[in-house]
Amino acid sequence: MQRTYFLGIDIGTYESKGVLVDANGVIQATASRPHPLSTPRPGFAEHDANEAWWGDFCFLSRQLLADSTIDPRAVKAVGVSTIAPCCLAVDSGGVPLRPAILYGVDVRAAEEIDELNRQLGAEAVLRKTGNPITSQSVGPKILWLKKHEPEVWRRAARFVTGTTWLVARLTGQWVVDHYTAAYFTPLYTLDKADWDDDYLPMFCRRDQLAECRWTDEISGFVTPEAARATGLAAGTPVVTGTADAAAEAVGVGIFDPGDLLLMFGSSIYMIHVVDQLRTDARLWAGPYLQRDRWMVAAGMSTAGTLTRWFRDQLARDVLDKAEQSGRNAYDLLMQDIEGIPPGSDGLVVLPYLSGERTPIHDPKARGAFFGLTLGHRREHLYRACLEGVGYGIAQHLEIFAEMGLETSHIVAVGGGTRNPPWLQLTADICGRTLSSGHAFGAAYGDALLAALGSGHFADVEDLRRRIQLGPSYQPDPEQHRRYRPYTRIYQALYQQTKNLMNDLNQL
Repeated sequence: MQRTYFLGIDIGTYESKGVLVDANGVIQATASRPHPLSTPRPGFAEHDANEAWWGDFCFLSRQLLADSTIDPRAVKAVGVSTIAPCCLAVDSGGVPLRPAILYGVDVRAAEEIDELNRQLGAEAVLRKTGNPITSQSVGPKILWLKKHEPEVWRRAARFVTGTTWLVARLTGQWVVDHYTAAYFTPLYTLDKADWDDDYLPMFCRRDQLAECRWTDEISGFVTPEAARATGLAAGTPVVTGTADAAAEAVGVGIFDPGDLLLMFGSSIYMIHVVDQLRTDARLWAGPYLQRDRWMVAAGMSTAGTLTRWFRDQLARDVLDKAEQSGRNAYDLLMQDIEGIPPGSDGLVVLPYLSGERTPIHDPKARGAFFGLTLGHRREHLYRACLEGVGYGIAQHLEIFAEMGLETSHIVAVGGGTRNPPWLQLTADICGRTLSSGHAFGAAYGDALLAALGSGHFADVEDLRRRIQLGPSYQPDPEQHRRYRPYTRIYQALYQQTKNLMNDLNQL
């Protein structure tokens, strides 16, 4: 009897990953492929959708099938996720008209955000959509195209995010899950769970947006053309799919109220599951993956991008040493900071090198090393970068508590989990236990969603039983005590310098 498999592929900021899992949710094959992030101007972040998205999908699909030597017909369903929400303008044939404008790390639409908040009213938008208009929102990015690239805007048949475009390439169907659609602020309304006809005319027509569906629904089937490109069998079911963070949440069993996903990727992303809609102007909110669940979400603009910047710009000798020794450059940097005390001898970093998303929603925010003395060395600066991200996470946990949310279970995922000292440092700063997930979390979650949507798993509980987590990191009470004053300074530092940051932007 032919065995059953499910394919999951996730497109990340710098790398794409894919997995094949069997009927029990056990990974049978993995593959990955790097791709570049384009930053053509300060504040811009883009991908070539043909190369980074479709090119990676086809490469990984074929690689996984070749490595596993399975019959493509044994793949019973496909799940896909991408960084999101992105804004890709395509023509009537689905061909990209320009590079994709990425999620909240792209802050080009700052003026459009301000304009929309003045025109529509920030409080009115929050009531209607559950979300503030920020650099994470797709609406102002469409408006940016309308203003700055009017020919692209006029020619666009659709404005879509990455998962929508890939599912369309695979099946010919233009769909978006409710979770991702909620980030098209202010175009998605919570009361209708659909596109909002009041705001739409400012941006585009309804037919230029995808059809809203639930994440695990089968939305189409692999076409003969897509089968030739990917190696999959024509007719293979494809689920609607979702954003990378939500897929990662599935991969580690984040389903119940009180569960919190802490995604250590190029940026920090958090998903807090709740049983009813809860909104706060500092955060994002909307439907979760299941029909009876909601989420409160948050995102910091830098994490892995911060450590990558530090490595590439301030530690090139470490890169050379890593290449010569065959070791990982980040491991060498972590080795260097051993012996540096909590608080990095009085040094606090604001990790706002690409503006900041939650909780300040300020694309004009700038990074800072605060407290530098002649006694500080490069090792202090690197530890302070890691701690700055940790302080930001702790700030969000405090906001969740202020909202009355009980955070009972935290699972850390993403590339940062390959750096256990960073997880331990974060647990100490926050005073909370962190469990760790899988290295292929988002792609793994995509495969599980494919299995769930195709009816292989009876329900979410059946799916959850197949998931195993990695080690946990317990906070050290003494270290947490030492970190508390630095967390307070971190939170005050932005408030006391934001006007100066804005002045720098004006220059």
